[in-house]
Amino acid sequence: MTIELPHPDGGLYTYEPRAEPAPVAAGGAPLTSRTVFAAAHVVADPYADTHPDAPAAVDWDATLAFRRHLWSHGLGVAEAMDTAQRGMGLDRAGAAELIRRSAAEAKAVGGTIACGAGTDGQAGPVGLAGVRGAYEEQLALVEECGARAILMASRALAATARTPDDYHAVYSPLLRQASQPVIVHWLGPMFDPALEGYWGSSDLDAATSAFLEIIAEHPDKVDGIKISLLDAEREIGLRRRLPEGVRCYTGDDFHYPELIAGDEVGFSHAMLGIFDPLGPRAAEAVRALDAGDTAGFRTLLDPTVELARHLFEEPTRFYKTGVVLLAWLAGHQSHFSMVGGLQSARSLPHLCRAYELADRLGLFPDPVQAESRMKSLLAVYGVHR
Repeated sequence: MTIELPHPDGGLYTYEPRAEPAPVAAGGAPLTSRTVFAAAHVVADPYADTHPDAPAAVDWDATLAFRRHLWSHGLGVAEAMDTAQRGMGLDRAGAAELIRRSAAEAKAVGGTIACGAGTDGQAGPVGLAGVRGAYEEQLALVEECGARAILMASRALAATARTPDDYHAVYSPLLRQASQPVIVHWLGPMFDPALEGYWGSSDLDAATSAFLEIIAEHPDKVDGIKISLLDAEREIGLRRRLPEGVRCYTGDDFHYPELIAGDEVGFSHAMLGIFDPLGPRAAEAVRALDAGDTAGFRTLLDPTVELARHLFEEPTRFYKTGVVLLAWLAGHQSHFSMVGGLQSARSLPHLCRAYELADRLGLFPDPVQAESRMKSLLAVYGVHR
């Protein structure tokens, strides 16, 4: 069978989908050579009578089922991150509920989880004390739920702070009061334009120095840093300057195979949005690393980079739309709708290319179902052939 897909420049072309999925090893022993988190998406409730300005309507059963899928393959879940539409549909109360439910589910099934602590509800300049108070509230929630905290980059802090000292005044007290080591997240403006100039400067060298100064003052309270700048050389240079025992978790969805594989000096662990659709493949690849087979790891993951670069193309912050599309096509949810209507954030040609790249990789457990669902989406857009 074939499917007609639209070109970005107009017209249709014929694509012949795979007949069978690529073989994937079943989940097995815990991963050992790298600590790997998939930043997981939330599943919207398609039957809710809602609108973009209303609180998020989440299908909790499907959302937690997807996390169990990731845990079953040995991956950790990075919860309530930007992949879960944090700040793009999921509000403060929704994020708190997501953290509570996922942390409880992780405890029930023995899954690894780390949760984002941010400053939701503090959208504009509110003063450093207000930003710190919002962080403290969510840090306390994450710790009460028994999860590791990820201190997310804050729009409110970016809007309020003027110098590196302002960031120091917020982060240092948070790190001192954390009951266990946290992960500090540097999310670049390509993921969220409101974070331009984070750490007190738009000069990345100056920002890096300010960032590392805070980490160096509290190495016992920092499990690791998560870097999402889409700059492999900068990440490598930064991880080589970390204090001993502080990990680097790559958030680079463009260069993750080489960063995780590492070099003669070191490597990055992973906390990636692209590992949401790549979960089983990513786990199998890391198990190759566990066995000392770096070439096998690269053989499994290198071909996925084209898909990742497509999903995360500019405007990068809308990558979630492609992630949810692939979850629907793979059978992890029954619909293609998103919190806040974000399913409309990417064009039909973009979505069709995502489908084709994922199908070529053999990511869909049931290619026939994926083709059928893609045809139903095409019909909604008026493509009936």
